[in-house]
Amino acid sequence: MSQQHTSARPGPARLVVAGVALTIAIVVPLLVWTYARQGPELAGIPFFFWYQFVLVIVSVVLTSVAYRLVISHERDRRASEGLAPRGGEQHGA
Repeated sequence: MSQQHTSARPGPARLVVAGVALTIAIVVPLLVWTYARQGPELAGIPFFFWYQFVLVIVSVVLTSVAYRLVISHERDRRASEGLAPRGGEQHGA
């Protein structure tokens, strides 16, 4: 006897957003022309250096967002298929 599931399988929207976030985090640092200059300075630090620090922070935020989106998609997919949550997942995270 097969089980019928009442919840619908999640769509790919969260995975697409996660992919876009990761693409931005990877591609923007490769655009050297955006930061290959000295000015403007911030507290005496050339633009190149402080821009790199900002890119690291932005990349961490984008990667964290992508991770949370993929995990929530996987949790919803497993729930829609009637599977138990994966081991180590925190409920409500």
